[in-house]
Amino acid sequence: MAIRKIVLVPDPILKEKAKPVTKFNSRLHKLLDDMAETMYDAPGVGLAAPQVGIPKRVLVVDDGNGLIEAVNPELFNKKGESINPPEGCLSIPGLLGEVRRAEQVTMKAQDRDGNPFEIEAEGYLARILQHETDHLNGVLFTDIAERVFEAPQSEEED
Repeated sequence: MAIRKIVLVPDPILKEKAKPVTKFNSRLHKLLDDMAETMYDAPGVGLAAPQVGIPKRVLVVDDGNGLIEAVNPELFNKKGESINPPEGCLSIPGLLGEVRRAEQVTMKAQDRDGNPFEIEAEGYLARILQHETDHLNGVLFTDIAERVFEAPQSEEED
């Protein structure tokens, strides 16, 4: 495993629509492993492949309840609506945004070996899945936020 460099705005790859994965092989497994290690090191709760310079439909998330790897994810059955908590992004350091998101979503995806699976998510996990799936479609939270503001600095950063 290796920590990869996180791509920052205004890199154009962040605005591209990612391509579907068709080969489920050791290269994909390494990408997923590296993405998880990169996300945890950052630290973050989600990371999409375009954020490490790979325009493929791959994401990893961990809302505190364990790692989820999703290949070729699709979201549907969106229900409810919430604007909290504010979102940040590893590719846009220093900014937060208020983004209106569904409270509940269902995600269909494939695992690292191509096996289909489905997750019903709500609350924080639903928000993370929507944020990361947006990355796969070339959408940044700053593109859709109702309000963007500077993240407060912690005392450790002073």
